[in-house]
Amino acid sequence: MNPFTKHTGVAVPLDRANVDTDQIIPKQFLKSIRRSGFGPNLFDQWRYLDVGQPGQDCATRPLNPDFVLNQPRYAAASVLLARANFGCGSSREHAPWALAEYGIRAIIAPSFADIFFNNSFKNGLLPIVLAGDVVDALFAQCAATEGYALAIDLQAQTVTRPDGAQHHFEVDAFRKHCLLHGLDDIGLTLRHVDAIRAFEAKHRAAQPWVFASP
Repeated sequence: MNPFTKHTGVAVPLDRANVDTDQIIPKQFLKSIRRSGFGPNLFDQWRYLDVGQPGQDCATRPLNPDFVLNQPRYAAASVLLARANFGCGSSREHAPWALAEYGIRAIIAPSFADIFFNNSFKNGLLPIVLAGDVVDALFAQCAATEGYALAIDLQAQTVTRPDGAQHHFEVDAFRKHCLLHGLDDIGLTLRHVDAIRAFEAKHRAAQPWVFASP
């Protein structure tokens, strides 16, 4: 998992509350447990004018010009501004996979659904909770300013606007540590690989019959 320390990126405003995981990555694309291949179908039903099918070449599909991700000013966006209860619905981990593969590194919203919030940290995304009035101000400034970029410092736990104003956010210390060091659940386990191997060797020596071939 890629570490998250500091990131500065163009913000894209998704001005919809209660965006659920089926809207983030529709169910028909959940054909794989690999973490790649989902970016082209992020927000599929809003992003394209046709109905997408698994395996379809998205490069040939007609884009919805009214959807915010398709507007040229947000083409390089990597910070998603969202509304309340982002990521609600089913618990699919494919949702943060799709966002990450598209290029989103952080999401700012007044609130998140719990499972999506947890899954984001485990997949290298930083979900940031800010007060509703602060998020309202970010939306307004983003709409008024082309190339509106936010600077996020995880160590300092701050979001800095282009005008220099800073907003502090809270983050669990353990989740912060994992993101700063790029540790997902597998990475955390592998930190103890020597102890695991020592235990396995001891177990094999103490109970060799368990490992004997039939």
